[in-house]
Amino acid sequence: MNTLFSKGMLAGAVTLALSHSTVAQTTDPSPQKPTANAANTEVIVVSGTPGGAGIRKIDASFAVTNIDASDIEKLAPKSTADLFKAIPGVWVESSGGESGANVFVRGFPGGGDAPFLTISLEGSPIYPASTLSFLENSQLFRIDETIETVEGLRGGPNPVVSNGQPGLTTNFRLKRGGETTEALAKYTVSDYGLNRVDVVASGALDDGLYYMVGGYIKSSQGIRDAGFNSEEGNQFTINITKEFNNGELNLYTRQTDDHGTWYLPTPLNVEGIDANYTQIGPLSRQATIYYGPDNTARDVDFGEGRGWDGSVSGGSLKLDLGAGWQLVDRFNLTKGEANTYGLVPDGSAVTLAEVADNGTSATGAVTGQQYAGDTPVQQIGGWVVLKDIEAFTNDLAVSKSWDNFDTSVGYYTATTKANDWWSLGNQAYHVLTPGGERLDGIACNNRPEGCGWGYDISSVGDASTRAVYATSTWLANTDLSIDAGVRHENHEVSYSVDEGLDGQITKALQYDESKTSWTVGANYALNDNSGVFVRMNRGYKMPYFDDFRDNWDAYTGGNELIKEVTQGELGYKYMNDSIQFFATAFANETKGDTFVRRPGDPAELLTNEAYGVELDGKYSHDSGFSISLNGTLQETEITASATNEGNEAQRQPGWQVRMTPSYAFELQGMYATLYGTLSAVDDRFGNNENTVVLEGYEKLDIGFTLEPVEALKLQLSVDNLTDELGITEGDPRNPDAPNGRYIMPRSMKLSVAYMFY
Repeated sequence: MNTLFSKGMLAGAVTLALSHSTVAQTTDPSPQKPTANAANTEVIVVSGTPGGAGIRKIDASFAVTNIDASDIEKLAPKSTADLFKAIPGVWVESSGGESGANVFVRGFPGGGDAPFLTISLEGSPIYPASTLSFLENSQLFRIDETIETVEGLRGGPNPVVSNGQPGLTTNFRLKRGGETTEALAKYTVSDYGLNRVDVVASGALDDGLYYMVGGYIKSSQGIRDAGFNSEEGNQFTINITKEFNNGELNLYTRQTDDHGTWYLPTPLNVEGIDANYTQIGPLSRQATIYYGPDNTARDVDFGEGRGWDGSVSGGSLKLDLGAGWQLVDRFNLTKGEANTYGLVPDGSAVTLAEVADNGTSATGAVTGQQYAGDTPVQQIGGWVVLKDIEAFTNDLAVSKSWDNFDTSVGYYTATTKANDWWSLGNQAYHVLTPGGERLDGIACNNRPEGCGWGYDISSVGDASTRAVYATSTWLANTDLSIDAGVRHENHEVSYSVDEGLDGQITKALQYDESKTSWTVGANYALNDNSGVFVRMNRGYKMPYFDDFRDNWDAYTGGNELIKEVTQGELGYKYMNDSIQFFATAFANETKGDTFVRRPGDPAELLTNEAYGVELDGKYSHDSGFSISLNGTLQETEITASATNEGNEAQRQPGWQVRMTPSYAFELQGMYATLYGTLSAVDDRFGNNENTVVLEGYEKLDIGFTLEPVEALKLQLSVDNLTDELGITEGDPRNPDAPNGRYIMPRSMKLSVAYMFY
């Protein structure tokens, strides 16, 4: 029977939460015959439920994907966004490094970043603005051994609960302690100079009081070798849980300082420039930028790259109040710096003779080397974006259950802040070799303003959101349930910006708008193992600071800049002891989307439609064989645009598929697992004009784990085994330039993990 808040469900969810995986469940040290997952039909999901109360996945009237710690181990994601490739309906461009991904959902329009993605930790959004310029949610989150599972909810009740995200909400859940004290230590090396140590421990502090602590330290030169340790980071997490007779209190904090090279599009038509190329290197990492009307100088180390130095802290209180009453309160505070330092290409590659002052040669600014006229060169800009951010969210839900009717009322509040300082531009011609140096002997290279376009700003933004929501479920009979929800949200923004860094405010506003979202769905159980569901919803993506700055003319011209998303879903699901299979057909329309090619350019207003099918399945056999499959088939169309009506949405494939087979077996008394992932994607258009085609590609990853003795586990993983040269995107700032961003080249990692009891 389906219910979003069924009788006694919260108490059950509390019990489930307290039985979250402990450390020992990450690495089972003893060789044993694999068995199918007998608990499949009891899988609980918390995404999409009021306050994150929880519901059996087989009873859910929406599409949600579960990825547990063992799945994460096999997928071996290179970044948080890279993990989202395992969620159907989602297209991820994670080729920019550990930060700075682009994530697209179900054909929703977008030109980059992740405007329809919310990342939550323990049910709380870590930053309510899913995307600001040079900041998307995955930049603020790192995966390590403290993660138990992640859920990916597309559409469904999303527009009504939590922060009202109409697209994709991914909810990470931390491991928790149990009665037994356990620990794991893991050391990882790679063929690109990675040294990483992960540790995690859990246990009991007192009766009903449990802890989990863990984190990592890492350093490497990067998969695209920068010639120095360009990727460095550390993270530390504490998770404390206190059980009560009628509920629990959970508190956590996650301190992160992690940054790495921001990988950018590279020339596709220059010999020797391939997936191993990056603009950053010892000859280029240090430079002087000039900003403001007086061309003030600032020395910068671009080796800082892109990353996150801050904290994500919060918790939850869950109480069974008796007589069918339940209470859940979740809260989160995120605070820190999300800075970006990048060497950004501008325009096509040319030969040195075309731009040198003497028409024949130029000199390296660092080495003094003389470069001939046939040397490939390109304008590269030194971009600096400094972002101080802060956000606090609280989500309180109270519910009441009767025999065949459940209802809940929630109150969600959020405050979001961002203080920015940018200097974009600073272009100069560089030699097109990995980490190539700037050149002397080209006139514009020696001008403070550089060789072209520039954009400098300082801005301050504050936003507050208050929303009241309600959901109800009616159990019409033992097989049919019908649920509905409504959310009224008020959104206020205060924002001012100094464009030009001359001390003059050029844009300022006080914004106050409200919208009402809704959802209605039904679930019908065909039998104990299968069912069908149908759902409609309408939600909104409210504007934040950059939406106003980039679309100022549209806003002052009367446009609200609120994106309206209407969706329909029809799904089939089947779960037994060995099979999980979900098929979801979807259709959506997004009105009011705006696309800006780069800051300062005019905005394009769009309406976008999409429809398609998502497949999500897993089969496990007692023999040790298992296979996971997810795929998406979709069609997109721009239905309203001044110039691109009738075209397909940019940068999203018509189809994509991922298949992950795995075989666990005994090898001379040792427990071993061999696995791999084959992924394939269709061609895409690199721009809304549909003039640039990005060819599809296939990619193969493989891995092997071995447990030679009790408590010891070895893992070898190879990413992009065949060294496929796939392209994820063209040049988003200049689509006609022959630039693009390759998927990551082949890389290998080896880890050794040991369990302590």
